[in-house]
Amino acid sequence: MASSNPASSGDRLFAALLWLLPTRAISRAAHALARARLPWLKQALINAFMRLYPDIDMQEAAQPDPTAYSSFNAFFTRALAPDARPMPDDRERIVSPVDGTLGAFGEARTGMICQTKGMAYDLRTLVGGSEAWSAAFLGGHYATFYLAPSNYHRVHMPLDGCVREMRYVPGRLFGVNPRCVRAIPRLFARNERLVTLYDTAVGPMALVMVGAFIVGGIHTRWAGQVCPPHRRTPRNESFIDATLENAYYARGEEMGRFSIGSSVILLFGPGALAWDSALSNGQPVKLGDSIARLGNGA
Repeated sequence: MASSNPASSGDRLFAALLWLLPTRAISRAAHALARARLPWLKQALINAFMRLYPDIDMQEAAQPDPTAYSSFNAFFTRALAPDARPMPDDRERIVSPVDGTLGAFGEARTGMICQTKGMAYDLRTLVGGSEAWSAAFLGGHYATFYLAPSNYHRVHMPLDGCVREMRYVPGRLFGVNPRCVRAIPRLFARNERLVTLYDTAVGPMALVMVGAFIVGGIHTRWAGQVCPPHRRTPRNESFIDATLENAYYARGEEMGRFSIGSSVILLFGPGALAWDSALSNGQPVKLGDSIARLGNGA
């Protein structure tokens, strides 16, 4: 199910400018600036950001005082209050892993995933070229979530699962906002990303954290900061070792976070789920919102 909005000339111009910019250098600079701890500088950044995005609700945060954060990055990746995003009572429900906007979702029947109307990208390329990984999700289900700068930027489990393996895939740092999604072919399979494979009650699940322009970091609970540095070669880490602490994560538990906004892609195997009938492209979602029911997928 794809967005029906084609790329405009403005979208294509915006994307063309990103091709020319030194996106890695700018992202590295933004990463350093976001971690500056000079009180006047970090507070100036926080105040400017809150003026730019006045819809940010600090009352949802575990620390509602914007002056209490040690850096802009600490503010940006702030935790929510414990009761801010309750999970459904129904344990059969798969939930949104993030606050954001639901993009394309559907079934990867031919090994291609819809990016937007008239654009698709290859499932095998997305997961880093692994034939075994892509075969597990062929004919299965996918959903893409866009995190705008004003959204909460931690990523949580959509259902219970055990970490099996993690794969870092190097790539570009294009923007992932709707304008870029409409204008840049195979965007999510081109950008830097972290693919984590989980074992769940309905088979394998992959959660893909896609890096983007200005996104200075991807962090997981079990491996810490994965990037930067922005590597040029793939990186695999196996988590099959039974001695790994906290390999199991329950639905709703935090599994990682972004520095600045980006996108998350979920992949499930055939028959793993049935999408909620009320879902639609461009729909705003919050962590904990039901998106599907376990099993009964076509």
